[in-house]
Amino acid sequence: MFTKPRIFQQFPKLVVAESTRKDGYSEAPYTSLNLGLHSGDNLENVYKNRDKFFEALGFSAEKVAYSYQIHEDKILSTTKAGAYEGYDALITNQADIFVAVTVADCTPILIYDDRQKVVASIHAGWRGTVLGIVTKTIQQMATDFGTNPADCFAYIGTCIDECSFEVGEEVAQNFEERFRRFDAEKAKYFVDLKQANQAQLLEAGVPANQIEVSTFSTVLDNESYFSHRKEKGKTGRMLAIIGIKND
Repeated sequence: MFTKPRIFQQFPKLVVAESTRKDGYSEAPYTSLNLGLHSGDNLENVYKNRDKFFEALGFSAEKVAYSYQIHEDKILSTTKAGAYEGYDALITNQADIFVAVTVADCTPILIYDDRQKVVASIHAGWRGTVLGIVTKTIQQMATDFGTNPADCFAYIGTCIDECSFEVGEEVAQNFEERFRRFDAEKAKYFVDLKQANQAQLLEAGVPANQIEVSTFSTVLDNESYFSHRKEKGKTGRMLAIIGIKND
């Protein structure tokens, strides 16, 4: 049903998880733990899936903050759970509020500031990555809550990997050369979203030994993860979520 990043397991009050596509109620092509409210699936099944996922983590849906994402760089610092619209990153310093993003190829990034007790969840597709949403989220954490990047721990989650993210020149030209590769035989570029977002964390000042990168791919490991590209748009969504438990 979900995996827990190792980087956060040293913090007993932190609840962090990345869902898989397994152990849910949805039928094909959304089989089976589809957590996406805007995926076209039967909403009754999606809500049952979400309740099952949240309950397995030890809290109810009423404690989750999430947004309808728009592939931009808008960031919200929130003190309340609930549904928002138009944000691709959520930040909170409130215990018992769990911030979540939905993904199915785009990169989820979860951040925890262990000194100021602040968490952030980020949805970084290629557009958000180019816009520097990870950098901007850390900057907003610093502005709103006094975060020092050196105190942050981060997880770059499961997404489409470089070997599967084939793009045209119009997309590739937005990325630095170190994050793109040209395949002469296919006459296409390949872009590494994980590496591009990891670079933003490092350049912001997050120590390398405080960053974990998922070894899984939504495309190559499609039996366990939803992939919008591989499944041609007709598929479910995973959730990446983080929050601090109240005592």
